[in-house]
Amino acid sequence: MESLYEIFKRKGYSRRDFLKFSLAVSAFLGLPPSLYPKVAQALEKKEKPVVIWLEFQDCAGCSESFIRSTTLLPTEVLLDYISLEYHETLMAPSGFYAEEAREEAIKKYKGKYVLVVEGSPTPADGGVYCTVGGKSSVDILRETAEHAAFVIAVGSCASWGGIPKASPNPTGAVPVYEIVKDKPVVNVPGCPPIGDVMVATIVHFLALGKLPPLDELGRPKQFYGETIHDRCYRRAFYNSGQFAESFDDEKARKGYCLYKLGCKGPITRNACASMRWNGGLSFPIQSGHPCFGCSEPDFWDRGFIYNPLSVMEGYSGISDTLKGVGIGAAVGIGIGVLNKLINKKKEEK
Repeated sequence: MESLYEIFKRKGYSRRDFLKFSLAVSAFLGLPPSLYPKVAQALEKKEKPVVIWLEFQDCAGCSESFIRSTTLLPTEVLLDYISLEYHETLMAPSGFYAEEAREEAIKKYKGKYVLVVEGSPTPADGGVYCTVGGKSSVDILRETAEHAAFVIAVGSCASWGGIPKASPNPTGAVPVYEIVKDKPVVNVPGCPPIGDVMVATIVHFLALGKLPPLDELGRPKQFYGETIHDRCYRRAFYNSGQFAESFDDEKARKGYCLYKLGCKGPITRNACASMRWNGGLSFPIQSGHPCFGCSEPDFWDRGFIYNPLSVMEGYSGISDTLKGVGIGAAVGIGIGVLNKLINKKKEEK
């Protein structure tokens, strides 16, 4: 089986391109410069990873995001690099032939393949709400996860249950980690998650032979260690208490903070503000829409997406909205005043 470097050469890319990719991977993963030669050497020699990709209750948006990951790997290299032995949306076989392909891949690559799960499984009522080839999603997940090297739950549906689990959760949807309990499950949440984050998580395991450092919710710290608010380019407006009042007012056109319009960036951990989508082109806040926290657990049940943070829990009307906005503005203005005092003191010195 080809290594990644051999695929780069076959596709017409130079060794310089390959080394640039290795350097980008090291930077994306937050690895120290001393590990860069090790990463390059591992990617140059190791065979491409075998992936079995299952889909349950989902919209296939995570698959769409994955195949459009272009910052780390050119698309034509990515699709050759990762050996997708089973993927219902992308594979050519269907019906019995598709299920045979999954069973053969489990036997052939026992203990070596990466299992990626998109969508939420449903154990309720014997699993009748989500079946493939006559088997319930829970049975398919268990028999495929048993022999996987490790499991990645991509998207908020697989990581937390997502929209299928939202109240009243008619199908009894659950996150993957509630079914797979005998091995680590890496959660890569988002609706969808950033494609480059999914690719980088797989590459980390391939290059270093271990999972990336995870937080208390099983998310790679490198990508979910900070909130969107921490790295948002509109943060300065929040700090100075300048907020857009509506989507079409002058303040919104000037790029003011979207807190009053329901932005959940302060409580949402994701790399949207730094990595962005479509080759680093943009992300929702840059396009003028508030973050609604899609990568956090139970985001759909927290309240109307355009309510400010302070009224999501126990919302009781406009007075709470104004109270929350007032608190946010006061905090922002306070930080702005504090910054001015600090700067003034520096100038005096």
